[in-house]
Amino acid sequence: MSLDARAAALIGQWSPSLRYPDPLIEQLDPRFKNYHMPLTCVERLYHGTRWGEGPVWFGDQHCLIWSDVPASVMYRWDEATGRVTPFRKPSNHGNGNTRDRQGRLITCEHQTRRVTRTEYDGTITVIADSFDGKRLNSPNDVVVKSDGSIWFTDPPFGILSHLEGDKAEPELPMNVYRVDGQTGKMTVAAEGINAPNGLAFSPDEKKIYIVESRAEPRKILSFDVGAGDKLSNRKVLIDAGPGGTPDGFRVDIDGNLWCGWGMTPELDGVRVFTAEGEPIGHIHLPERCANVAFGGVKRNRLFMAAAHSLYALYVNTQGVKGG
Repeated sequence: MSLDARAAALIGQWSPSLRYPDPLIEQLDPRFKNYHMPLTCVERLYHGTRWGEGPVWFGDQHCLIWSDVPASVMYRWDEATGRVTPFRKPSNHGNGNTRDRQGRLITCEHQTRRVTRTEYDGTITVIADSFDGKRLNSPNDVVVKSDGSIWFTDPPFGILSHLEGDKAEPELPMNVYRVDGQTGKMTVAAEGINAPNGLAFSPDEKKIYIVESRAEPRKILSFDVGAGDKLSNRKVLIDAGPGGTPDGFRVDIDGNLWCGWGMTPELDGVRVFTAEGEPIGHIHLPERCANVAFGGVKRNRLFMAAAHSLYALYVNTQGVKGG
């Protein structure tokens, strides 16, 4: 896609493409043809957040919930009406969200430095807020494995200033934690990662991918998941290169990674990689994309939480469960 086409999307009000195929959807490799449906266009569903994050689909309610971290609001987009309403305000500067295997909302909260579960009756259960007697930093992103275990990253972004929480000194290293789904026991799953951010499992859950967001350049790491959920064989799956800024991401049933990307007009959007870390496609957006989720009736609609807007695109694949 030409730079002119991308630049046109950056000027003035958002305007969806009237042409098929949508020029904002770029094929980087012929394999992307399997996932791009020509009769689809990027849609903007909402505009007005300060920093959109953590989209999660609720199929039983036909809605999407996502976070505006600095504004301390979580929003609800209704599929039937297109209406957007506050879901939780204040949200304690909520960031990443997912659902557990019982369909309950799991949320990372910056201000309270905890991970919570929203019960069916709306009450809040604290999953984790400390480790070894010390407060967590600011839980950022979260996934749930098929065994019910909850995995989350804990960088210090929410305590670096008063913008996304309360400024404070870190009490713990920047770890990735696992909370056992049966006992609630919390353990360090991975350490020594420079600001772990987005994370997701491969479809067979034999690998976990974790963004190292303060590496230069940023990287997406791969670990083997062994017996007892022990991680080993740390590798760099994706080197983002100059200007590449992976944040949150999700995995489809073929093992491809759909990654929030950006920080420059040429790179803003979602970059798609194979399970081997090869770039195959890019969805250009007029702003930085922080995180994504698969949803819709068939789990084939990619929702993209960008800085100020929520976007969506139908794709020819489905998201795996647990994201």
